[in-house]
Amino acid sequence: MSGETVITVVGNLVDDPELRFTPSGVAVAKFRIASTPRVFGKQTNEWKDGDALFLTCSVWRKAAENVAESLTRGTRVIVQGRLKQRSYETTQGEKRTVYELDVDEVGPTLARATAKVEKNPAGGGQRQSGVSNGTPDPWSTAQPANGQAQGGQTQGGGWGGGQQQPAAQGAGYSDEPPF
Repeated sequence: MSGETVITVVGNLVDDPELRFTPSGVAVAKFRIASTPRVFGKQTNEWKDGDALFLTCSVWRKAAENVAESLTRGTRVIVQGRLKQRSYETTQGEKRTVYELDVDEVGPTLARATAKVEKNPAGGGQRQSGVSNGTPDPWSTAQPANGQAQGGQTQGGGWGGGQQQPAAQGAGYSDEPPF
């Protein structure tokens, strides 16, 4: 979307991802990452750690389930998403501002580790061409048999396999995370 701040952060998971479900059954995982820069001190001629950036991250739907199953505390990850600022007041009356990341993409870095990638089975929240569970794929370039264009996102299991939802409604997430 226009005006959003999209950033990419490389860091380590501080905790194991926490998987929860909204009242309507949408999966959401929360995790924190710490990104610590290394700086070279010219006077000491040594590398040292800079100030760490801690970000709370939220990822939705099938990706949330994949994150909870695949990543653990200490895993070095690359995270890309939309930076959000939220302000609140504590019970003592102090005003606080926090920065959070709505994750679009996440995965382990392969600089110091290996990973075996396994695709999800058909209909598991992935975009697929053709028809899945009787619902036309909104990303498919093929025209439906009746010649009318289909559009929008499906409800109930991601893309494919649910009730058709108008494209305008499917643009954002209506459920808020339970944390």
